Amino acid sequence: MSTREPGPGAIEIRVPAAEQLFDALDPATHQEKDLSPKIDEYIVESAVDLPGRGPFALTIHLDQPRGGDEERLVGEAVRAHFTRRARSLGRKLRRLLRRGLASLGIGLAFLIAVFLVGQLAARVIGADGLGGLLRESLLIVGWVAMWRPLEIFLYDWWPIAGERRLHDRLSRITVRVVPASG
Repeated sequence: MSTREPGPGAIEIRVPAAEQLFDALDPATHQEKDLSPKIDEYIVESAVDLPGRGPFALTIHLDQPRGGDEERLVGEAVRAHFTRRARSLGRKLRRLLRRGLASLGIGLAFLIAVFLVGQLAARVIGADGLGGLLRESLLIVGWVAMWRPLEIFLYDWWPIAGERRLHDRLSRITVRVVPASG
């Protein structure tokens, strides 16, 4: 067990035993087990609140430490958990961007089609009055079809990318296991 003091990027948790860090419903081995949802949420929220971009450190205060290589095993399991989460978020981001590209293709094709139909209607019916109204209405409908692809590329991707970066940083967290001090 380490006696180093936590630094500015330190997150502290207290649990009765190391097993309570992990999801009890997960049948995987200790190294492959996910953290319990509450522990995961606490670590992530604490990391978001920490200042700076330096490395993170997690100090786990255990009421019942087992000693031995517990610190190494718990540290590896915590880092593996956040590595899996970072990879999962990376896959989610790639799926979103692929969906955005497909939506963009569909939206552009639809926009071009309604633009051409609107131009044709303006020529056949006339550019004034009903023909102009129809042309402008179709153009608005075409731009509305572009809403979702633009939303994906302007707004939806960057929160996922930020979350992935955070989990990637957490995948390199330094973990200390110390006996709880009462």
